[in-house]
Amino acid sequence: MIIQKFYRTFSVFFILLFFVFLSFAQTPQPDYTRIRTYDVQHYVIRVSFDRSNKVVFGDTTVQFKPLKGNFKTIELDAANLKFASVVLEPQNKNLEYKTIGEKVIVSLDKTYSPDELISVRFKYSTTKPKKGVYFIDAHREDGKVVRDSQVWSQGESEEAHFWFPSYDFPDDKATSEEFITVEKGETAIGNGELLETTENANGTRTFHYKMSVAHSSYLTSFVVGTYKKFVETYKNIPLGYYVYAKENTPMSFTVLPETNATIPTVYARTKEMIRVYEQLTAIDFPYNKYDQTIVSNFQFGGMENITATTMADTEILFTPEGNVMDLVSHELAHSWFGNLVTCKNWSELWLNEGFATFMEAAYREKIFGREDYLRKVRENALQFMASDAVSRNRHGLFFKAARPDEDLFNLNNASITYQKGGAVIHTLRETVGTENFWKAINVYLNRHKFQNVESKNLQTAMEETSGMSLDWFFSQWVYGAGYPKLSVRHNYNPRTKTLNLTVTQTQIPDSKTPSAFRLPINVEITTAKGTQNQAIEIKKRTETFSLKFDEKPSKIMLDREEKIPLKLVNYL
Repeated sequence: MIIQKFYRTFSVFFILLFFVFLSFAQTPQPDYTRIRTYDVQHYVIRVSFDRSNKVVFGDTTVQFKPLKGNFKTIELDAANLKFASVVLEPQNKNLEYKTIGEKVIVSLDKTYSPDELISVRFKYSTTKPKKGVYFIDAHREDGKVVRDSQVWSQGESEEAHFWFPSYDFPDDKATSEEFITVEKGETAIGNGELLETTENANGTRTFHYKMSVAHSSYLTSFVVGTYKKFVETYKNIPLGYYVYAKENTPMSFTVLPETNATIPTVYARTKEMIRVYEQLTAIDFPYNKYDQTIVSNFQFGGMENITATTMADTEILFTPEGNVMDLVSHELAHSWFGNLVTCKNWSELWLNEGFATFMEAAYREKIFGREDYLRKVRENALQFMASDAVSRNRHGLFFKAARPDEDLFNLNNASITYQKGGAVIHTLRETVGTENFWKAINVYLNRHKFQNVESKNLQTAMEETSGMSLDWFFSQWVYGAGYPKLSVRHNYNPRTKTLNLTVTQTQIPDSKTPSAFRLPINVEITTAKGTQNQAIEIKKRTETFSLKFDEKPSKIMLDREEKIPLKLVNYL
């Protein structure tokens, strides 16, 4: 997912002002984790709607296996769902249940063991759901409909249980099917392959999708509306672009020279992006389709619902092309980082979002070159540092106290998870070397594909490939907070021909921010004879390096190559 990118169009000054106000609203967050007692295997979700009253009618079968013996009760997440029946299938046996808060607790007919598959079917409805499903009225101008009504879902972080009973936490993956019934003339976009579209006797239509690759519940989605679909193919993978069917949609289109097909210009690079990501990761696109659909009133820029990305129409229709390109590449990158491998819990969200942010830059490097890549990384670093300058709620990329609500994506937390995450991954690449980095990414993705991951899994892959111990790196950059602030003094002794370079780390240490970062870094030293690079490693709060030079330097610069963009340097 990506939050709205409005802040990219403002100066750092306005960013700082925004975060000043934001920081005063921060409150301490409790630890959040979860213990599983069962493993969901498959969801069958049937939904239809009463538009006028904003009602979702649901009929969901949850198939699962216990993780331990003597399993008699299952607790599922379900918020404000009014149940009509809860039955055991295929026996069609009514089961006792009760709802407590946002849970439905079902008593099974007997105890079960881990080798038994249990199917429980829920029929229910929910009216005007607070989250999960959003009813969007048609938009009219001068009495004419310029954008038809929509219904769409949003699952991240934990909104799936507002429209179907589920284990609504990322550390469980299951396959899914959706039967989505819509009004005449409407289209439903769901996850996975469209198996069938049925024309019903009452004039409605039912779309049947099947997602045969296991995924976390928050990635389950649908979009319902009146759309025009544009199609192209990458290898044998169909790519669908769903845009509004109205003729006055402010969107440009591109004719593809190889096929003469017309597609929305904002999506014209999708095939190229898939090719680049396949080359970088050495892993083919993992799924059998990829759709991108615009919706109205979307609270984020985009959401990587598995095989069916949802995007805000404001981003696609009105945002400058460069930012849209980053949005498209970000959400596509989640097909590898977030969907193929998924954070085990919200504390590890940076493994999803930091990588998707980094891959925006990695795509730019392949297409536009190294300088554009570094510009993007630098932009990420500056956005994070602007936030950190005023934040009262500093934490590491690994965020033990992460909560599954709007706090997870407020701009303070997001600047750490997204922008700092992307910049740290760049520094990790520079630390282990580009070749080792991409080899390790391949190991990491292959080893944990269709599973859940933690930061230690990434560290292990990087260490195995590079032969380096990276405890220090993950300790300060992943589990620690903040970033280094350096003051640099130098003096030259012409008699001994020695340059003394004194570096002091001035960041204010606390329980999470170290008093001294370990910084393997290059110093560029310019004299009348030319420029030389010296490698140093800063480990202490204050450290002096003595370097031999035949003449007095005219200029000194740390880290010209920006291997460590998360730093501030003051030359005294």
